[in-house]
Amino acid sequence: MADRPAPTDRACVIVFSDLDGTLLDHDGYDWRPAAPALDMLRARAIALVLASSKTAAEIAPLRAAIGFAHCPAIVENGAGLLAPGDDGSATDDTQYRRLRAILAQAPADLRGLFTGFGDMDANAIAAATGLDRRSAALAARRRFSEPGLWSGGEDGRARFIAWLADRGVAARAGGRFLTLSFGGSKAGRMDEVAATLCRDAPAFTIALGDAPNDIEMLEHADLGIIVANPHGVPIPKLSGEDDGRVSRTAQIGPAGWNAALVSILCPRRGTRSP
Repeated sequence: MADRPAPTDRACVIVFSDLDGTLLDHDGYDWRPAAPALDMLRARAIALVLASSKTAAEIAPLRAAIGFAHCPAIVENGAGLLAPGDDGSATDDTQYRRLRAILAQAPADLRGLFTGFGDMDANAIAAATGLDRRSAALAARRRFSEPGLWSGGEDGRARFIAWLADRGVAARAGGRFLTLSFGGSKAGRMDEVAATLCRDAPAFTIALGDAPNDIEMLEHADLGIIVANPHGVPIPKLSGEDDGRVSRTAQIGPAGWNAALVSILCPRRGTRSP
């Protein structure tokens, strides 16, 4: 296998990271095993851009807790951005209300088969997601996208997706939810963020993720790190693994996240694989 790419001394390094199962432990959502690498990023003034399906209201407190409130974040799977310093309390949900208005115009036989978060209360969202009620309430505070459950067949779903596409709405199927938005993805936001943060030096992007919905982000980065998650759906072998551009951690979750970044930023500390 070829040596993995490494940032030059003059590069503007940006780390893009998924949350659940990656920076956050699968069971307890704990990020503390990653504290050494987080300290290193802060000490070197390297931006950490959180990239998740979570809403701004969910991400903002975590971003502040780990010391990166000054960095943008990619929210709702790339449908929107959370600006630096935004505490997640803003209520500008113009895009979301427009999305819901289009959804309301869908043919009744199709609309009745889609139950979005906007059709549920916090208890129903908690039941659908496995979140506690407080977290479900934060997940309901949407600005850019509408996840929902499809209860019909494949033919109906195809007609529903086509009807939405004719009106400028994209539908992305995940493990459980069909998520509607006006476009955008984690990978698609990376260049936008880099153009803002790296105006005076070439960008070198590192992406970390654990699930198939992170593949685009991992492959778009200069260096992708697949974080081991035995609880999730495995990521198949990616083409970048043959040339060293994509690698995998041996340790799981935030411990693997930490080991990978320490080995990249301080390669002389040891030769163990991340």
